[in-house]
Amino acid sequence: MKNNTAVLTGRLMKHILRSPDTIITVALTPIAMMLMFVYVFGGAVKMSMGADINYINYQLPGILLIAIASGIAYTAYRLFLDMQKGLFSRFNSMPISRSSVLWSHVLTSLVSNMLTVVIIFLVALVMGFRSSAGILNWLAAAGILALYTLALTWIAVIPGLTAKSMEGASSFSYILLFLPFLSSAFVPTKTMPKVVRLFAENQPVTSIVETIRALLNFESVGNNIWIALAWCVGIIVVAYIFAMKVYQRRI
Repeated sequence: MKNNTAVLTGRLMKHILRSPDTIITVALTPIAMMLMFVYVFGGAVKMSMGADINYINYQLPGILLIAIASGIAYTAYRLFLDMQKGLFSRFNSMPISRSSVLWSHVLTSLVSNMLTVVIIFLVALVMGFRSSAGILNWLAAAGILALYTLALTWIAVIPGLTAKSMEGASSFSYILLFLPFLSSAFVPTKTMPKVVRLFAENQPVTSIVETIRALLNFESVGNNIWIALAWCVGIIVVAYIFAMKVYQRRI
């Protein structure tokens, strides 16, 4: 199974590497947003939060989550195309594990999204992002981002297998793109109206953003890291179960 998955993942990665515009396109919108938030809104936000804050450090985790949400829309799109072309049926008629076909899409999503994250980090460094975190903190932050990517990817698998149109396969990502704006990604939740604040403080993105921000700034993560892990693992388990049921029914 491992060899089958590796070969099929290599097939998908070759398509992406031959068309790097996919990764660049996914990175462009979050980078544009990062530029706008820092250089257009950053001054006003710093006045309300404290002049000594490095706003690029503050809002970078939210930008990364938006980039990942954009990237997994392409996962659903690739799944939809393979379903429409009958590639799943062809591969499943061969002596290879059925789950390898699906896992290849999941691993491709993980790799391509991590490449996008690296690009955004490099741009953030040019814009003034600085971190005093050690290697363990960086690895922990990377692990949280990887888990978040897997969680959204398994969600993306469901519309990718069931959608009736190309637009339907990727339109679900709009909701996921919107979540960081209703969190502590760009402004503290205490500045929000009560109803919005209650939602923002109890949705998964806030704990994930707070954890990544604390890790990169070498601050105490508190209970946020356990809440973030619980959300990510919980979503992965639930989405995986539903995705595999859909996959078995379709195949």
